[in-house]
Amino acid sequence: MLSPKKRITKRELKEDALVTSYVKITGFYERNKKNISIAVTVVAVLIIASIIFLKNRADNNERAAAQLGEVFSLYDNGQYQQAIDGVPERNITGLKSIVENYGSLRAGNFARFYLANAYYHLGNYELALEQFEDFSPPDDYLAVSRLAGMGSCYEAIGKPKEAAESFEKAAAKYPQDVNAAENMNSAARNYGKAGEKETAIELYKKVKKNFPTSTFARDADRYIAGLAV
Repeated sequence: MLSPKKRITKRELKEDALVTSYVKITGFYERNKKNISIAVTVVAVLIIASIIFLKNRADNNERAAAQLGEVFSLYDNGQYQQAIDGVPERNITGLKSIVENYGSLRAGNFARFYLANAYYHLGNYELALEQFEDFSPPDDYLAVSRLAGMGSCYEAIGKPKEAAESFEKAAAKYPQDVNAAENMNSAARNYGKAGEKETAIELYKKVKKNFPTSTFARDADRYIAGLAV
């Protein structure tokens, strides 16, 4: 006569499942431990490399900021060529060198903006335009300054259509900017130079409407009359 089977409890089922899972995992590890070790090593190396990269990046940004602080007095005093080249005998690194070495960092990016302005003040409009185009503005104010700078460069090298488009974007980007009226007026002026008189007239009308107390609004009717001839 067969003995009755022992009833398996839920606890025993759970324990059996855990044992089975453990055996499977152990077996998987034994079969693949070489690949697993390599993968763990790769992940560890990537983590360490990332930490080192971020630390070096932070250190380089601090170094660039310090160099920018040292050269800024030259720029601020209108010594643009010296600001670009630096003063080796005074251990002052120039804006050009800061951009070349740290242009992808925050401080290096700001150095690029000042380098663009320095080139513009010296009449090197093509070089200034290149730097303005590569500059990444961190806020609306500098975005407007970048576009207006590009517009000024285009106007200086005889490209009124491109200048007009840049100035118009600058005026529209941040209407509260103190230079918004001037940028819109510059856009209208350059559209007129480019032969797009109707667009120029419309922008002069916008200057009158949006910035009625500005000096540009007071002169708008005269410019409109000149374009209408």
